[in-house]
Amino acid sequence: MQVKDKIAAAIKSAVEAAMNDGVLKFSETLPEVALEVPPKKEFGDFATNFAMQSAKVFRTSPRKIAEEIKARITSDLFERIEIAGAGFMNFYLKSDVVYRELKAIYDAGKNFGNLPNKNNVTIQVEYVSANPTGLLHVGHGRGAATGSAIVNIMRAAGYNVESEYYINDAGNQMDKLALSVNARYLELLGKAVDFPEDGYQGADIIDTTKRIIARHGDKYLALPDDERLKVLGELAYADKMLELKDDLEKFGVHFDVWFSERTLHPDKINAAIEVLRERGGIYEKDGALWLASTKYGDDKDRVVVRANGEATYLAADIAYHKNKFERGFGELINLWGADHHGYVARVKAAMSMLGYDADKLKIIFLQMVSLFRSGEAVKMSKRMGTAIPLRELMEEVGTDAARYFFLMRSTDSQLDFDLDLAKSQSADNPVYYIQYAHARICSIFRQANEAGLTLDAEPKLSLMNSAAELDLINKIFEYPDEIEKAAAEYAPQRIARYVYDLASTFSAFYRDCRILGVEEDLAKARLALLKVTQHTIQHALSLLGVSAPERM
Repeated sequence: MQVKDKIAAAIKSAVEAAMNDGVLKFSETLPEVALEVPPKKEFGDFATNFAMQSAKVFRTSPRKIAEEIKARITSDLFERIEIAGAGFMNFYLKSDVVYRELKAIYDAGKNFGNLPNKNNVTIQVEYVSANPTGLLHVGHGRGAATGSAIVNIMRAAGYNVESEYYINDAGNQMDKLALSVNARYLELLGKAVDFPEDGYQGADIIDTTKRIIARHGDKYLALPDDERLKVLGELAYADKMLELKDDLEKFGVHFDVWFSERTLHPDKINAAIEVLRERGGIYEKDGALWLASTKYGDDKDRVVVRANGEATYLAADIAYHKNKFERGFGELINLWGADHHGYVARVKAAMSMLGYDADKLKIIFLQMVSLFRSGEAVKMSKRMGTAIPLRELMEEVGTDAARYFFLMRSTDSQLDFDLDLAKSQSADNPVYYIQYAHARICSIFRQANEAGLTLDAEPKLSLMNSAAELDLINKIFEYPDEIEKAAAEYAPQRIARYVYDLASTFSAFYRDCRILGVEEDLAKARLALLKVTQHTIQHALSLLGVSAPERM
């Protein structure tokens, strides 16, 4: 149990004691005990506004509540407890508590940051899910970095998580892929052909077609048009999936499940529509089938099957989410582009009609990414003539910088990606700054080893009492709470910000606290603190999918 948990438990015990004594009476549910690290050390190591939050429940002034709690806290954690203002409680820890907690973290080694399991419920996170018809672009890159980081953070926080990619491999976009590759196939083999007006015209389609010709030659020219179209469509689909998976692999993204939309057609879609019809959620008008989604807050009803009998994308999405619920996930998290805002109401309406708890479906929206070079917006790939492919971004700035920059900002804010900054090797580049801090710690250990100075199993941590040392220790103490909050809020930017702040705090320590040339016990204590700092930086960067180099 971490210090923060012990403080919360001490407060809860004191509240129970006050209620048993009859001085605090309530008939409602009490708020949770929320603890924060005050912005200034003078306000203590931890603070809570529990007394203020519970005033309405106890029908007593916050200050009176705080006084009754303080009088009944029996823990030996505290040097003192102060009540400030209307009822804030500020807790000042005994010095030995800090060192006991640091020793526990030191002993945990690389496991520090991995929190206890929460429960046996599995949470599914579905992200990227781009059509397999072209290259992933930088917008997909933001989704890939965010989704994979959320999965990593939630697993570190103790949740059971399964990641999934929904392959949109059915429908008009696949027909367009087949038509486009067929046209390029004929063209590259010297046949006159009119390219389809709405076909995919990117250079990647030509590349795909060239790879098909390299493997299979011109043998499909002799096939009837419809047969050749079908064969080339499948070959192009396979090629695009290989490209897509290769890009994601290079970007450090791995999925537990790849779910094909094709498996939904037609049986699972028809089954979902039939259940909706039985429950009064489907009606017929103008020869089409409509979802009565306005009953659940949508602005208008939606077509699920067109008059020609063709199922819409919504019909497939309903069947897909029905399938997700049938697999027994306790929570579903989807990462969608900001242009899908209007889609939420109709999908949740369908889930409610099917009898599922639509609140278990969480949607995270990703705002747009804008690339800038030399202060000017970069909108198109020079080679592709389309949106910037993710692979071009990785080639230009590297995977680490790309991932960190995607994760620096909240998903609900537009991201301006400065390519020049991402490539720079300076303290202004946040990912370089963090990685350099880690490499510097590794260098210190190499120097210490050359000087014959090694880590102790029982370092005398209490020798560290300067402001720079205590600041670094306290910053490390914040890490588990940051993981908890980042997981609960689906907010990887919290970890990105935390590890940058940790690197900054380490830099101040490095400036003020020597390792070599000081008394041996103090040097070994500081080495122990650096080992904890190193592990914490490594762990935080791993959650973001960023490497921690030992030399730079």
